[in-house]
Amino acid sequence: MADRVSSDHPSVRTIRATCAETPSGRRLEIPSDERDAFPTDEVVRIVLDGDELFARVERALTGDDLSIPGVYETPDGARDPGGGSDRLSAWIDDHDVTAGGSILVDIVEPEFLYGLRGPGESVYYDAREPPSDSLSSIAKDIEE
Repeated sequence: MADRVSSDHPSVRTIRATCAETPSGRRLEIPSDERDAFPTDEVVRIVLDGDELFARVERALTGDDLSIPGVYETPDGARDPGGGSDRLSAWIDDHDVTAGGSILVDIVEPEFLYGLRGPGESVYYDAREPPSDSLSSIAKDIEE
């Protein structure tokens, strides 16, 4: 069974991301000085209101900033957003975050599990170890 970890636990690092409007929706912009906490162009798990979902962390076309352009039900949805429903926009609406507003990103398990919450909110996460490299490579091979 996974351990329950509070967003204010000392093992959870929190960074402040910015909500940005795009022609196709919304995304989270992660400052370049926090890029060490995220794998670039990889799919990670994102917790939204207790639901564990998936997102791809993308590098900006210029500069060192990173972004999360959407959050999806499956890893495939995160890799190919045209086939899935983006849950990030609805979450942003539910939490009354406006363009340019802040969203807190909790780093529960670096390069594996992250959580989103509004400023001032406190949440709990089911923290667990990421799968071993051999299991990850087997799963990736099966998905492809």
